[in-house]
Amino acid sequence: MRKLIYYVAVTVDGFIAGPEGETDFLLAEGDHMTRLIERYPETVPGHLRAAFGLEDTPPREFDTVLMGRATHQVGVDLGVTSGYPHLRQYVFTHRPQDLPAEDGLTICDEDPVALVRRLKAEDSPLDIWLCGGGVLAGQLLDEIDEFRLKVSPVLLGGGIPLVAAAGPAPLLLTQRRRSDFGSGVSYVEYIRG
Repeated sequence: MRKLIYYVAVTVDGFIAGPEGETDFLLAEGDHMTRLIERYPETVPGHLRAAFGLEDTPPREFDTVLMGRATHQVGVDLGVTSGYPHLRQYVFTHRPQDLPAEDGLTICDEDPVALVRRLKAEDSPLDIWLCGGGVLAGQLLDEIDEFRLKVSPVLLGGGIPLVAAAGPAPLLLTQRRRSDFGSGVSYVEYIRG
């Protein structure tokens, strides 16, 4: 069965964005990016793939991406209405009529848990990427199989949490890489405990 993997950048104190959705404090440049792009080439947005020489690179980990409305809106505000055209994209919103329709982009107002369970049951060797949305992650907490976190060395003190409205959810550390990134970013992986 396919897994739902929450792969996202986060601050040391657990925020994926500031109070207004800003993410400029999360390190998107540095030596950690080379290694992460090699492992996850499909996570580079479509409008940047040519600059990284990835236009013909097939997905390695994920063939489907899920995101909340606010996460998707970051790209829309930059004029990118389909952030990952090389993947199946699902954007969860209660106002689907407010988003432009794009090929390969499904705007949905359905129960995210039901959709994820259908996606997990598909026959595919690749997993499903939850790329953002603290509220969405909170709704899907029981469905998230792994957390793969790019931890930026910054304290924010407030904003959009990694997982909103979540109760205790024990995790087991499976991988940690920090000392070999000069950027100060730590990469950690957890599975459900």
